[in-house]
Amino acid sequence: MFRYILTITLFFSAAAKGQISAENLKFLKSQEDSLQLYSHEMIFDSFAENRFHYDSVFIRKLVQALKTPYSFEYPFDSVVTISRLYAPDSTFKIFTWQIQRDESYYHQEGTIQMKTKDGSLKLFPLFDVSDYTSTPTDSIRSNSNWIGALYYNIVMKEFKGKKYYTLFGYDDNDMSSTRKWLEVLTFNASGQPVFGGSYFDYKDDELKVPQPVDRFLFEYEKDARARLVYDPDMDMIVFDHLISESNEPQKKFTLIPDGDYEGFKWQNGKWEHVDKIFNQALKDGEAPRPQPLFNQNGSSIKPPDNN
Repeated sequence: MFRYILTITLFFSAAAKGQISAENLKFLKSQEDSLQLYSHEMIFDSFAENRFHYDSVFIRKLVQALKTPYSFEYPFDSVVTISRLYAPDSTFKIFTWQIQRDESYYHQEGTIQMKTKDGSLKLFPLFDVSDYTSTPTDSIRSNSNWIGALYYNIVMKEFKGKKYYTLFGYDDNDMSSTRKWLEVLTFNASGQPVFGGSYFDYKDDELKVPQPVDRFLFEYEKDARARLVYDPDMDMIVFDHLISESNEPQKKFTLIPDGDYEGFKWQNGKWEHVDKIFNQALKDGEAPRPQPLFNQNGSSIKPPDNN
């Protein structure tokens, strides 16, 4: 069964919905009710074929809802089994979710909705090709050959007048290991999304994917709880230093946190590696952590390996 459900609740003021007409707002609320149902079933139904069926229905219903004028402003708060992230500058919104076939197979899906002046719909569907990619870290990609992830945070940086959006992604991967991703999203001169690039500078070691890389992969033992978060106070990406519990670092399913922390600092248009952030190891619970997530009943739940 699906081990963790990442939900992200976003809140918006009444002014943000001001451009949606009363009629369209009523329609969106009715669509949201349907989306809530289908999104729940595509995660929790007992049979894989049903989960994939509800996923297909959910996609059609979501696109139908997003065609509503100014739907960009509508938060879909009750659709809690998918991730809904707004860019810090509100230029786009990104939806992502993951579907499980069995304990060994997970598939991510999503779409980017751009903000438009006239409220019309501009979407970039995301097509996960991870299953057909032997080395997912080595290429710059578009929305049509995306390395799938369930995004749980987005951080915007600027360099020489250009904006860079760093996406924090989660992937249940398989029954042996879990993956997290750092993916830098930019938009080219034509306004098309571009995933990846030479944005992560670190020295090769036995734990990390050898340079050069176009996205940062953080993979570890399935039952471990390894952090990959952004700390706004330090203005840094912080992640657990890993060791192999069997002294086989090439086997990612043996990697677990050892209590130390590494990081990345944004400098000159890149995330520069910081070998050791703290002078002493922190106890469990003392490391930087994202805001609590909530289940569909409104109570706090444990984020997937991020606390």
